[in-house]
Amino acid sequence: MTTLAPWSREEFEAKLREKGKGYHINHPIHVLMYEGKLTQAQMQSWVANRYYYQIAIPMKDAAILSNCPDRELRRGWIQRIFDHDGSGNIAEGGEGGIEAWIHLGHAVGLTRDEIMSLKLVAPGTLFAVDAYINFAKQRPWQESVCSSLTELFAPHIHQQRIDSWPDMYPWINAEGMQYFKNRLTQARRDVEQGLAITLDYFGRTRELQERALEILQFKLNVLWVMADSIMLQCADIKVEGRDYLRQPVIEIK
Repeated sequence: MTTLAPWSREEFEAKLREKGKGYHINHPIHVLMYEGKLTQAQMQSWVANRYYYQIAIPMKDAAILSNCPDRELRRGWIQRIFDHDGSGNIAEGGEGGIEAWIHLGHAVGLTRDEIMSLKLVAPGTLFAVDAYINFAKQRPWQESVCSSLTELFAPHIHQQRIDSWPDMYPWINAEGMQYFKNRLTQARRDVEQGLAITLDYFGRTRELQERALEILQFKLNVLWVMADSIMLQCADIKVEGRDYLRQPVIEIK
């Protein structure tokens, strides 16, 4: 049996980046969001569901740290927990991504209790996010690092929201945009770190490289299922002239 040679570092990175075709920016609900076609209730559904993902991120990163014996890597990776759990002023990104997301909730008309209670989170979102946390806890830390590489595609979607929302959704308070502004810098830094680890570790053999692509696809699937679940809460959304969903539209009072 012939063993295939590993792709070059450049080829391997290109194949990882090619996975961006399946990023949730291309999901119907995100396309409609960019086009300014979501109602306030639908935007609230999106924010409330994504909050569950936000609070999971530092838990995922803590799981990576707990499995990683490399002190220097832990010293760098721990910054991600500070980025989300917070350590200072929100205008400087210091209150953390979770608090900044709550500010986004306020900006779309939700209260802190409505967001933090998780009552508006869809079952599919709960299932997908929990699967991601369990993956980070149970798999080798290198695989969990690789799963974070959806960050490769995140700066574009953050910039898209910063550019389009003021025109498409002028009723959203500008303070709510701070999360996306913070992540423009943070995500690029995180990509540099996570990508270097992935290319070094998984780049040794073709088998490992293909495993890395499988892992990244798993994470893309997590995000896509979340988008599906949010759309299932928004029954009046139509795609190509047909009803996309069957569940009743959510009501937030």
